[in-house]
Amino acid sequence: MDVNEILRHVDHTLLSQTAVWEEIRQICDDAVAYRTASVCIPPSFVRQACDYLNGKAAVCTVVGFPNGYTTTAAKEFETKDAIKNGASEIDMVINIGWLKDGKYDLIENEIRTLKEACGENILKVIIETCLLTDEEKVKMCQIVTEAGAEYIKTSTGFAGGGATFEDVKLFSEHVGPDVKIKAAGGISSLEDAEKFLELGADRLGTSRIVKLVKDMK
Repeated sequence: MDVNEILRHVDHTLLSQTAVWEEIRQICDDAVAYRTASVCIPPSFVRQACDYLNGKAAVCTVVGFPNGYTTTAAKEFETKDAIKNGASEIDMVINIGWLKDGKYDLIENEIRTLKEACGENILKVIIETCLLTDEEKVKMCQIVTEAGAEYIKTSTGFAGGGATFEDVKLFSEHVGPDVKIKAAGGISSLEDAEKFLELGADRLGTSRIVKLVKDMK
């Protein structure tokens, strides 16, 4: 697979707690130079990044991140605030405790609420696969499909595990036809990136792919 094709699917990501503007500015520059799908950055940098990019790259941010157990009202406010500040893509974290408790209606309602807050902007639903059973992953494929989000996403990268080939394959077998897949967390080689795309992922959340391409050049 052509390297430029891989880059086109990358959400170039920096979500470190210690991230500073100079680092955010650099990944914005990289996103423009390497034509990635977006930059994925902390909410507090969204307005500054959008002003800096001036439409040259899409800005993605996170909601309920990384643990997912804030209230739906809090996540809705975060979503609306991010959209107002210029974000065009939102990556939300589900309430994993609700999933473990079988409170599927609450999860679906939350996703629907955030999708309504997003409007025409993209909503990706992080389910944190490393904390789930296969049955729970399949159930979330069904809920995300029913709730109308554009993407199901594997991981935050903050829970001790990231994307696996097995999980992306499982997603591809159980999501609806209108739901895309984002693999995130631990994608560290071009070979792995290509394999995730071949298995059905449409987006790759990673900080490393652009660095690898830069090193190649």
